[in-house]
Amino acid sequence: MLEKIIAGGGMDKISVVVRSRNEERHIGYCLQAITDFIGKPEIILADNNSTDDTIRIVNSFEYHNIKKLNIDNNNYTPGRALNIGIKAATGDFVLILSAHCEIKKIDISKLKNNFVDDSVVAVWGKQVPIMYGKKIGMRYMWANFGKKKQINYFCEPENRYFFHNAFSFFKTDFIKQNPFDEVLAGKEDRYWATDMIQRGFDIVYDPSHIVNHFYTQNGATWKGIG
Repeated sequence: MLEKIIAGGGMDKISVVVRSRNEERHIGYCLQAITDFIGKPEIILADNNSTDDTIRIVNSFEYHNIKKLNIDNNNYTPGRALNIGIKAATGDFVLILSAHCEIKKIDISKLKNNFVDDSVVAVWGKQVPIMYGKKIGMRYMWANFGKKKQINYFCEPENRYFFHNAFSFFKTDFIKQNPFDEVLAGKEDRYWATDMIQRGFDIVYDPSHIVNHFYTQNGATWKGIG
């Protein structure tokens, strides 16, 4: 059952950065959920040269006036795509949302309240893996999305701090000044988290905010599962 909309959070403007490539199966669910739960925030699509119907579907949400940024294959890395989207954001806060994630529960007021503590620089929420319409067991990478709120969560199997930016929230000024690594081919979120924590900042995992994360055949998140 769909959770009630909770936009909340005073007058602060929210920017949502969506990273995509050939997401025609999921992008509509992603954008509709943004509408259902947040209203009409600034939406920025950082698209990696999609060749399917992704952009056509995005254009059907014309009332959002979505900013569409294209990152060609020669210049693409996950970190670079996100940094380009974030650079275009004009909101006070940035929500990063993968194009194959669908918001199921979010409270913007509670997300922002985490930043009352100046040491907090990011919040990441719970992701529920959905494969062919079915929830799968929370194993492998998915075992990190537990039920307990934690600060600076350490993943024992990876032997490093864990942070997943497919559903994550930041103060815009901070993430602009402290961008993701643009050279790494993946796991730029883990490396960013380790750097931030070693510098004395905190990153909050808050499982009260939830998305469904849909299976993608070539997605790095799903390696060894699909």
